[in-house]
Amino acid sequence: MRPHRLAAGLTAGTAAVALLALPCAPATADSAPSGFTIEDPRIKESSGLAASRAHPGIYWTHNDSGDGPYAYAVDSRTGRTVARVTLAGITARDVEAISLGPDGDLYLGDIGDNLGGSWPEVHLYRFPEPKRLTDEITVTPVRYTVRYDDGPRDAESLMIDPKTGRAYIVSKKKSGKGALYEGPQKLSPDGVNTFRRVADIGVWATDGAISPDGTRLVVRGYFEARAYRWRDGRPVEELPRPTVPLQRQGESVTFTPDGRTLMYGTEGVRSRVTPVSLTGTQVPDEAAKRAPSAAPDRAATTDTGSDGGTRTLALGAGALAAAAALAVGLRRVLRRRG
Repeated sequence: MRPHRLAAGLTAGTAAVALLALPCAPATADSAPSGFTIEDPRIKESSGLAASRAHPGIYWTHNDSGDGPYAYAVDSRTGRTVARVTLAGITARDVEAISLGPDGDLYLGDIGDNLGGSWPEVHLYRFPEPKRLTDEITVTPVRYTVRYDDGPRDAESLMIDPKTGRAYIVSKKKSGKGALYEGPQKLSPDGVNTFRRVADIGVWATDGAISPDGTRLVVRGYFEARAYRWRDGRPVEELPRPTVPLQRQGESVTFTPDGRTLMYGTEGVRSRVTPVSLTGTQVPDEAAKRAPSAAPDRAATTDTGSDGGTRTLALGAGALAAAAALAVGLRRVLRRRG
């Protein structure tokens, strides 16, 4: 979704107040390096994230509507694009999500619908993650046609279960609840794949991810997220809500390969990908059994900005609401004085 379509945006004053409220946190010796900035000027509307399993430190992303049928491999060590994959024979309409399957294939979700559910069909595109990352790569993807069992809708969240390979989509709804839709046990490139509504998701969803061990589901919105215990293709228990960083327009989330950290992305030129560590029952089962490594995959609870200082970017929904209320109050005072 483009910035002008965001109904609940932050004013510059609100963002400034919110950032001033954030405490500084020193980096520790065991902390992994901070998040990264996407340096490629072609990536203006990063709308999805997927951590590579074949190439450590690489994150896949793509643009929202307005770009071609491309997926970009970004090196988190430098923020630079190391490969762009072109999907041959595809006309991208509103690409909103990307996910990695258990077989190493990437799935690109052309599932957005800015007209609120006017397209009777949307599409998923599947292609193998390249073994070698060279500057320009062209692939011919498998195309899947998708319909929902209760009619067209807008969606920005695509998750491929890392254990079963089954596809799931979360619809986006400004008011009320979004919903989780389950695809067929095996997608077919012939005919139509009907996704069935199987659960409510109480967030205006902009992306989602299933943990690498298949035991946690996280769905994010612009300013909040939900975490669930994931079992047999269903969210069976809501867990404490993960922290969501303050971002210009939060559009994406993925787990790091070790499962201990969420990487949050946003739209905009030179957008920043921000890591937030999971805690307690949020941590996936397999990750909880293992001691944290000394240098997990480019993740930490703090993020170093361009000014060189380390500042905690995680912001709870309550703090955000307070900052917004303060900004509204300031505007009213200024109007009265004017």
